[in-house]
Amino acid sequence: MLALGLVLNTVGIGLFCWLIFALAVYALPFFIAVSAGMAAFHSGDGTLGAPLVGIVAGGVTLAIGRTAFAIARFPILRAAIAAAFAVPAAIAGYHVVFAMSQLGMPSLAWREIFACLGAVFIGGTAWTRLAVFAEPRPLDSGGVVRGAPPQAVLSAATRDG
Repeated sequence: MLALGLVLNTVGIGLFCWLIFALAVYALPFFIAVSAGMAAFHSGDGTLGAPLVGIVAGGVTLAIGRTAFAIARFPILRAAIAAAFAVPAAIAGYHVVFAMSQLGMPSLAWREIFACLGAVFIGGTAWTRLAVFAEPRPLDSGGVVRGAPPQAVLSAATRDG
């Protein structure tokens, strides 16, 4: 019975860590959704309107962020947009790893070290996940590069031999 408990605890912690890394890119939209929902609730939108406002605000934030990252051509602008998503993820990652490290580590110094490493890894994961979804666009319209030699056109039918 003890072995089953250890295995299930390990699986549960592994699943929790996977969720942290998978959902890291959504830290900024979640923060904006909660802030907008709370503001709507305190302004009198009620219990049905406030979550709706929060969901819409979070979805719009995510859509605008990913679209802006995909459209931006300048690396500095792309880095600023990615940092806007990665910094809240790193802060959330720091607090999650710090809280989880309290379960089995009595030393405050080691908890801080692990929390800082967790913040770096989770922030980097958010940065990478945002960058993966955006493919670089060609600089010229139509994807044709001027001055390049013409490519040979292959016909659809090929002959053996």
